[in-house]
Amino acid sequence: MTDNVNSPPHYNSAGIECIDAMSAMAADAPVSAHAAYCWQNAFKYLWRFPYKGRPLEDLHKAQWYITRLITTLEKEEEADNAIE
Repeated sequence: MTDNVNSPPHYNSAGIECIDAMSAMAADAPVSAHAAYCWQNAFKYLWRFPYKGRPLEDLHKAQWYITRLITTLEKEEEADNAIE
């Protein structure tokens, strides 16, 4: 039986859960909380795009989060440069 709440098949491929991969990739990353959120969401949509049944929608969502991540990092860099 498929458990779409605790272990949805579109987040589990090659024997690893997407959430576990996301946790590992961000464990010691030197990024702000919001940047990590955008990064992890982009990763999530890239991870599941071939499995969920809406590949273009998921790729557009990943792209949206990547654009948001870039904007966030640019703003953080501008703020850091203003302090210097």
